[in-house]
Amino acid sequence: MEMSSVQVVPAPPDRVWAALNDPQLLKACITGCESIEPTGDNEYKVAMAVKIGPVSAKFAGKIFLLDIRPPESYTINFEGQGGVAGFAKGTARVQLSPEGEATSLAYTASAQIGGKLAQIGSRLVDGAARKMAADFFAALARELQDESAQADPAQHAARAPGPQPSM
Repeated sequence: MEMSSVQVVPAPPDRVWAALNDPQLLKACITGCESIEPTGDNEYKVAMAVKIGPVSAKFAGKIFLLDIRPPESYTINFEGQGGVAGFAKGTARVQLSPEGEATSLAYTASAQIGGKLAQIGSRLVDGAARKMAADFFAALARELQDESAQADPAQHAARAPGPQPSM
């Protein structure tokens, strides 16, 4: 499976970089993620519950960050085992660049899957992967906007839709 996209994230590159390296924030943004725990420098243990078509599984895996260039780019290597559901392993290259007050996040990912996951068909797996990516970026944008609102409530109120307090 190959997948690439460019997403605009509503925060400057340093905030997006910090978010992409915050295990708790990532856990909140990744559908089905049960835990992300550091196990060493730039290494993490991950547990996820995934349902793709008729296949449901709990995956236990590892993530390794390589070629780290803060706050611009890194490569993510991942591998996971889901018992009889199968396995997944692959790599993703992530690049951040400023885009006004926001950040352009470009990624290219490739993955191999095996077991029952491979048997359900690439169209179904690709669709599920694209939905997970879209859900992740929507959640990341919400988290960064919420963080911004907490940091500066007056600025958030000035941008919030709906009736504004009169002065």
